[in-house]
Amino acid sequence: MHSPLDILLSYQRAFVDDAARFKLWLASRQIGKSMGMAAEAVRDCAAKPGDMWVVLSAGERQALEFMEKAKQWAEAFQLAVSDYVENRGQSEALMRSAEIRWGNGSRMIALPANPSTARGYSANLILDEFAFHDDPDAIWRGIYPSISNPLKGQFKLRIASTPNGKGNKFFDLWDKPNGYSKHRTTIHDAKAGGLPIDIDALRAGLDDPEGWAQEFECEFLDGSNVLLPYELIALAESADATEAGDLKPGLASYFVGIDFGRQNDPTVCWVLERQADILVTREVLVLRGVDTPDQLEILRSRIECARRVCFDYTGPGVGLGDYMAKAYGRWHPEGHEFGRVELCTFTAAFKRDLFPKLRRAFEAPTKLRVPISRAVREDLHAMQQVVNNGQYNYWAPRTREGHSDRCTALALAVRAAGDGATAAGRFSTVRSGRAARAGRAIRNRRDRALLA
Repeated sequence: MHSPLDILLSYQRAFVDDAARFKLWLASRQIGKSMGMAAEAVRDCAAKPGDMWVVLSAGERQALEFMEKAKQWAEAFQLAVSDYVENRGQSEALMRSAEIRWGNGSRMIALPANPSTARGYSANLILDEFAFHDDPDAIWRGIYPSISNPLKGQFKLRIASTPNGKGNKFFDLWDKPNGYSKHRTTIHDAKAGGLPIDIDALRAGLDDPEGWAQEFECEFLDGSNVLLPYELIALAESADATEAGDLKPGLASYFVGIDFGRQNDPTVCWVLERQADILVTREVLVLRGVDTPDQLEILRSRIECARRVCFDYTGPGVGLGDYMAKAYGRWHPEGHEFGRVELCTFTAAFKRDLFPKLRRAFEAPTKLRVPISRAVREDLHAMQQVVNNGQYNYWAPRTREGHSDRCTALALAVRAAGDGATAAGRFSTVRSGRAARAGRAIRNRRDRALLA
């Protein structure tokens, strides 16, 4: 007799069929570990009326994706869904929980993981991408008593994650002898187990040896943590900030960050407006699948109304950056250039300067306002600070939504609004009015010739 589980690959099936109470899965990205864990949970819900599973995921996007997998497995097991509810304060606010109720009384509750949501449940538990939770140690202290109390039942524990450095609870659980049943699946193991994937193309597309070692070969780097936890992002979320707003050239003080993408990732243009000492988001423009000439045409109006623009001058962004610098002047004080566009090459040293300043902009008392938006929040939350061999770096996992491109564009916009922008303003005031008008006229003619 065939089982719905027969569609699983060998390494997924090995994890699902392992009957140990406590199981740990160290796994590469993109191999279907969440699909495997969802299969086991739904199988149990179908076989045991009144069963309950709680899923803590690294973020809201991952929590909702897990629930979609659970719905698919419920259909495969012919387990009827009687209700599905998402609990939010308002439509774009951070999800508090999502719950599926099945016709036989079984339930599954998904939560974006943080220490406050982890408490209060007595149920079988799944910690999905546990190493990437905001504070794995605090979550562990909050949740473990609810599954280990024998008076409440023999609940199961399932933990799966890609590595995320050595300084977190997931590494401790994997590294130390504790009686857990442990599974390890690298991208090479997954291909040998039937996953149809081109490893060489995947490695070349990532173009990051450290990221490849951690994300796909399950090696633990020295340390890693979330750059912007949900609680920090919440300090800056405001209804005054907008993803799509009408810019008013000449009437406001705008600063723009542009993270350029062409094929694998989108281009994101983040526009901040300075209001007294507050930086308010006025637009978060996402261009996906747009060719470079059309991007230039779209971005031109944003550049022209900005006091300063910081542009991603890395890889495919070099050509477009050259055009922008010629058209609007380059900001490069070391070379005595005080134009509008700073060309930013993303070296490790540059990122070590850029992203800590973004984090400080969010910290209380925050002077930054960002939209109340699920897409923006998840993008900001995905950026990681990584430590390896004593060196800091910053990167984000690539998903179908991008590569934390909004986070990078915001970091560039915050840089554009920094000390350099003030210096540019001081420099422009020392010229006479006549000389300034003559300079603008020359640049305008040059802009039209270059951008026509």
